[in-house]
Amino acid sequence: MRSAISLVLNSIRNWQLALQTALFYQKMRLFYPNVTLGKNIRLYGKLIWKVAPGAKIVIGDNVVFRSSTQYNAIGLYNPVIISVANGATLHIDHDCGFSGTSINVTSSVTIGPYCNLGGNTSIWDNDFHPLDYQLRRTQLEGFRKAAIAIGADSFIGANSIILKGVTIGERSIVGAGSVVTRTIPDDQIWAGNPARFIRDVPASTLAEITRPAYSL
Repeated sequence: MRSAISLVLNSIRNWQLALQTALFYQKMRLFYPNVTLGKNIRLYGKLIWKVAPGAKIVIGDNVVFRSSTQYNAIGLYNPVIISVANGATLHIDHDCGFSGTSINVTSSVTIGPYCNLGGNTSIWDNDFHPLDYQLRRTQLEGFRKAAIAIGADSFIGANSIILKGVTIGERSIVGAGSVVTRTIPDDQIWAGNPARFIRDVPASTLAEITRPAYSL
């Protein structure tokens, strides 16, 4: 009896997820001509979408967005949040996974294929507020911004923050809870606040990935 109930509940949940994804595609087609979507994008929970009319977004095939603790074992503080300002660009390549990730773009963010961004990660290509306290009193303009690029097959550990102007090399790993303030070369492991070089990625782990990536 219990297994039968579980089967029914799983079927209902799968139907809800399929409907949610279908509605997302339809919403993008109707209201966001500046957004290009690949095939088989999957949404697990509600995605918060704040995209200006003058922004440009490309999301590749097989990208997964997990926005609910129900679909992530470590627990999420918030759903996936994508915010892209006028004139800014966001490019997410194929087979990437995001869990409760906050992406705020005022310049440019590029994420290569097969990247995993763990629970509650953040990608911010700007300072949000000016450094000058007098400007902060009167306006939100005047803050600094710089493009971010994350290379193919990179893994960003849970609760990490990627700040403006950073490039993360291909196949590199950022340890959980890190704050990345400077560029990371290919095939390296960095961690800490601010993130520092720990060691090279072991050669045995650098085999080619042949399956879709899923965020942790």
